Amino acid sequence: MNTSTYTKPSLDFKAAALRLRKVVTKTPLMLSHNLSRKYECNVYLKREDLQVVRSYKIRGAYNMMSSLPLAQLQKGVVCASAGNHAQGFAYSCRKLNAKGVVFMPSITPKQKISQTKMFGEDFIEVKLVGDTYDDCAIAAKAYTEERGLTFIPPFEDLKIIEGQGTVAVEVFEELRYIDYVFVPVGGGGLCAGVGSYIKTFSPNTKLIGAEPAGAPSMYEALQAGHPVKLNSIDRFVDGAAVKCVGDLTFSICKEVLDDMCLVPEGKICTTILKLYSEEAIVVEPAGALSISALDDYAQQIKGKTVVCIVSGSNNDIDRMPEIKERSLQYEGLKHYFLIRFAQRPGALKEFVNNVLGETDDITRFEYMQKTNKEAGPALVGIELQSSQDYEHLMKRMNAFGIEYSEINKDDKLYGYLV
Repeated sequence: MNTSTYTKPSLDFKAAALRLRKVVTKTPLMLSHNLSRKYECNVYLKREDLQVVRSYKIRGAYNMMSSLPLAQLQKGVVCASAGNHAQGFAYSCRKLNAKGVVFMPSITPKQKISQTKMFGEDFIEVKLVGDTYDDCAIAAKAYTEERGLTFIPPFEDLKIIEGQGTVAVEVFEELRYIDYVFVPVGGGGLCAGVGSYIKTFSPNTKLIGAEPAGAPSMYEALQAGHPVKLNSIDRFVDGAAVKCVGDLTFSICKEVLDDMCLVPEGKICTTILKLYSEEAIVVEPAGALSISALDDYAQQIKGKTVVCIVSGSNNDIDRMPEIKERSLQYEGLKHYFLIRFAQRPGALKEFVNNVLGETDDITRFEYMQKTNKEAGPALVGIELQSSQDYEHLMKRMNAFGIEYSEINKDDKLYGYLV
C-alpha cells in the first residue's frame, strides 16, 4: 500500500450522488451497541444490505448507465453476472427504460435468476451460458461487440467506481470524523470508490480492505505489484470471490488502501450467524466481511470511530446449513473421522460409552461400504460443546486404540466424503 500523496482520478462524487438521489435508498448508518461494547469503540454499520436491490451494486450500474448518451443507452446494454451486479443492472434498466441482456452461468441457482427478472421485469432478457463466470463473461462481451451494444462491467470502469463511492459520501454526511473504514473487497470497485472519496476528503481516515482468504485476488495483486489471475478460488463468498481484480481498480486501490485483511470463510460464517442472532441482521457472506475483520484490529480501534460497510443481503436460505457447518468447523466444534471399528460385537457401543465425552454428540454416522460393514470404515461426525473438548476427545481415541483418520485436516478427502 502506497502512503505517498494520493492523486485523485477523474471522479465526480457530487454529480454521481445527484444522479442516484431519486433511485437508490440512502441506507442507515447504524451504531452497533454489541460490536461497540465488544471492541471498546464506536462501531457503525453502513447498511447497504437495506438497499433497494439489497446491495450497493445498484449505485455503480445506474451511475454508468445514466451517464451514457441517450442514443447509446437506448440501443441496449449487456452485463455478465450471477449475483448482485445483475440485480442492480436489471433494476437500472427498468428505471431508465433501457433494454438489457444479462448473461449468467448455466449453473446459476433459480432463485438468483428469478430475483434478477423481478427487478428488471420486461426490460431485461436472461441468457444462461457456460459453466463458469469466466465463460459467461466471454460470451457476454462477444455478444456486445457483435451487436454494437454497451457492456456494463461489475467494477472495471470509472463511472462504476464513482457510483460505488457514493456510499462514502453518505457516511461522511452523518459522521464528521472517522478513524477507520472497513470495506469488503472483491473486484475492487467499492474499495476504489470509497477509498478515493476518503483519501480526498478525509485523508487521515484509515481504509482497511477485507477479502475472503479463499479468494485473495487483491492481496496477491498488492504483493506482486500488479493484478494476477489466481488458478483457483473458493467461491463460497460469491459476492467477493474473483480470480483477478481489474487493472483500473488495482491502480486506485494500491494508493488508497492502508491495509488488507484476509478473512477465513468459516469466520465469515460465524459472523453471519452472530449478526442474525444478536442484531437481527441477515447478510450474505460478502456482507459480513468487514465486520469479520474487526478481530484482527481490536487493539488499534480501541476508543476510535469505526465504520463497517455491510455490502449486501442477497443470501439464499438454502445455504444456511452450509453456513452453520463451516462456522462449527472454524470454531473447532465439528470434526469428521473415518473410523475402522474392531470386528467384534459391541465395538460401537464401547466407542460411545468410553470415547465420547458427556456433551459430545454424534451428528453423522454411515458405513463407507454398503456390504460387509463389519470390515469397512465408518464416517463419523462429532459435534463438541467447546473447542477445548477436542483435545480430550483425541486423548481418549488414542488411549482406547481407535484406528481413525481425521478428515477435517485433508481438504481433498473432506470434499469427497462430507
